[in-house]
Amino acid sequence: MSRKIEVVEDDAGMVTRYSRHTNGGGLVAPGAAVDESSSIGAATYVEAGASVGRGCRIGTGSWVDRGARIGDLAVIGDDVHVGPGAVLGHKVRVGAHSRIGAGARIADGTRLPGDTLVPDGGFVASRGRASRGASVRRQPVRPQQRKLAA
Repeated sequence: MSRKIEVVEDDAGMVTRYSRHTNGGGLVAPGAAVDESSSIGAATYVEAGASVGRGCRIGTGSWVDRGARIGDLAVIGDDVHVGPGAVLGHKVRVGAHSRIGAGARIADGTRLPGDTLVPDGGFVASRGRASRGASVRRQPVRPQQRKLAA
């Protein structure tokens, strides 16, 4: 990890020049705002337009998508995807291998266990209660199971 700039080309041929964050070496895209006091794990990407507050810890292999916002003192586990436009409040804890959908909202102080799925547009209150039609699941439901449940 000696290089401070990494150039990555996606499947569509678009090239992005990521800077390595000083705490942890994660990759931060131009236009992303990451507080210097936060730790961004190796092989973690913070995309353009995303923001990460102060004192956060984001695990290895995670991905903070475009326009996502993570509040102060949040802890995000390894291999977590925070979808585009998602908002995670202050002191949120998200366990490893979780998926937070696009536009989802997670209230301050919420603790989500590993392997949690919050669907696109979902809202999770501070005690893990889902509202506004959101369901918080530990394992994704297969499309065949959805048909049976309907």
